[in-house]
Amino acid sequence: MKSHGSALAEDTKVLDPAVAKRLVSGSMVLAIVGVALSAAAAVSDAKRFAFSYLTGFTWLVTIGLGALFFVIIQHLTRARWSAAARRHMEWMSGVLPACIVLFLPVAVLAHDIYHHWMGPEAEHDHVLHAKAPYLNPTFFYIRAVVFLAAWAGLALWFIKTSRAQDKSADFRPTARMRAGAAPAVIVFALTISFAAFDWLMSIDPHWYSTIFGVYVFAGSATSSLSALALITIALHKAGLLRTVSNVERLHDIGKLLFGFTIFWAYIAFSQFILIWYANIPEETIFYLHRWEGSWNVVSLALLFGHFVIPFLVLLSRHAKRSPLVLGAASVLLLVMHYVDLYWIVMPNVDHHLHLSWIDLAGLLGPLGVGAWVLSLQAAKSPLYPLNDPHLADAARIDNP
Repeated sequence: MKSHGSALAEDTKVLDPAVAKRLVSGSMVLAIVGVALSAAAAVSDAKRFAFSYLTGFTWLVTIGLGALFFVIIQHLTRARWSAAARRHMEWMSGVLPACIVLFLPVAVLAHDIYHHWMGPEAEHDHVLHAKAPYLNPTFFYIRAVVFLAAWAGLALWFIKTSRAQDKSADFRPTARMRAGAAPAVIVFALTISFAAFDWLMSIDPHWYSTIFGVYVFAGSATSSLSALALITIALHKAGLLRTVSNVERLHDIGKLLFGFTIFWAYIAFSQFILIWYANIPEETIFYLHRWEGSWNVVSLALLFGHFVIPFLVLLSRHAKRSPLVLGAASVLLLVMHYVDLYWIVMPNVDHHLHLSWIDLAGLLGPLGVGAWVLSLQAAKSPLYPLNDPHLADAARIDNP
């Protein structure tokens, strides 16, 4: 009988070159189409494109951030079950360096997006005068550089160190990642919170919520876990990861996805009920705009599509272990994460829900580039972290 260690050695470690080439080529085509469509949309209607692109950009960057958080927290807690899943989250976090370039359209169009406090009307607003030391263009761009550099630096460092572990039986690379996880999680928490304030909440500079950063984080975690579930299902279907990942890993991912779905709903409800109860005009205006006219349809869609339906579906143990059911729930949550960001951003430019091809262009640009970067990561690295000290343990963990 072969030992478990020898079975690991015989497992497929990398994607088939032909499959990898098709994956990279297909995603490159999507990136080219997305960038071209974005350029056309920017020429057609620069103002609407600015808001649509911000929605698509934050959708991609939050998925990458959720993946980075997963990598950090698994090392911080020295988790054993997630050895294979960490590699796939590293792939997703690899989009964060590309987000530095993807942020450039936001920077160029910032005066259209944040015109309330970047434009001349701020001179006659006493509230914005008080916020000027923080809400001013120079400091805004400096903070953006800090956020993007921190995320890219953390993602690249964890990816590089994880690849070093692939090539060495010495566990020092893993030990370095565990030691670096504690300061990394602090940097992550601060940067994602302030980026949420800067890029999303400041669109309406009179509105504020102290829980908004946590709300955006909850969406990041949910969407990245959804993407992880889809990647894991695809690799299983291709007959890969046979000895390091199985239905038990789907169950584990499904449990986390179920938990963060509830967490997102809890934070969303907490934000809403506190503002509703206090009934302060400058706070309630956010929800008033999203309950007037046709935006109430989107608000209800978020309630059911981002919580009620996934909650009921993922409640079952069998659903978490079913590739079809878990995959469908993951697709729904990825779509609803975009709807959530659309619901945050677009009421600032449209008083009534008005879908446009420009919105699709604003999504396809970041999505195409992100898919291309992800496929490059998947094509050039092993499918799981080789020589990880807990890889064999991860393959034996069972859900009773």
